Amino acid sequence: MEVTLQMLAIVCPLIFLAGLVDAVAGGGGLISLPAYLVAGLPPHYASATNKCGSVFGTAVSTVRFLRRGRYHRRAAAVSAVTALAGSALGSRLNLFLSERALHYVLIGLLPVIALFLLFHRDFGAESRVDKLSPGAVGALAGGIGLLLGAYDGFFGPGAGTFMILAFTGLCGFDLVTASGNAKVVNLCSNLAAFVSFALAGKVVWALGLPAAVCSIGGHYVGASLALKKGAKVIRPMFFVVLCLLLGKIVGDLVG
Repeated sequence: MEVTLQMLAIVCPLIFLAGLVDAVAGGGGLISLPAYLVAGLPPHYASATNKCGSVFGTAVSTVRFLRRGRYHRRAAAVSAVTALAGSALGSRLNLFLSERALHYVLIGLLPVIALFLLFHRDFGAESRVDKLSPGAVGALAGGIGLLLGAYDGFFGPGAGTFMILAFTGLCGFDLVTASGNAKVVNLCSNLAAFVSFALAGKVVWALGLPAAVCSIGGHYVGASLALKKGAKVIRPMFFVVLCLLLGKIVGDLVG
């Protein structure tokens, strides 16, 4: 497939922005995937090339969180494994069930999440994970990975954002550590999908590799913001992602 300068001009800035948003609060795919579609890639090639950019960008932000120690080893490892299993399950469910019902659930759920964050300004400001036993943390992390991995395989958009919220709300991690845990899980799932797409020959490398460079830049900047500013920058970014997700769902239903 021929890649033009116009396609690069459309994709590269949006991929940088998507990487920044994704590194802070997840949900970057809500920006990056439409960028490839607007540039003119067919849906399967857009999905595959999107993974090319996101896997390299996510690797950068993940390493930054790991080097700063802003993750929980047990929770990240357990949820990464169960998320892969959940994603496979969700992909199979997608073959038999309609996404429409999930759309209606999310339309009702997203405003509730936004209002909760709006009125609970201390959400994720401090860690409360020490109030749980290691076994409880592992069990909760496994459940989060399985459930949201299934969501990712079945539907996908916003999975990283929901994972950060779940790690914070259920396990008691602060938002930065929860984000670090989610990065590990996202990297595993993105890598698995990227390898599958690459082996199938669906990646448009002439567009995917420049986009990967932009994604790396966006993730680097976003990870720096999240690590330095913590909840002050992560919480507002949640509202951006939730609005994008709500817009996508309504658009899908109307369309």
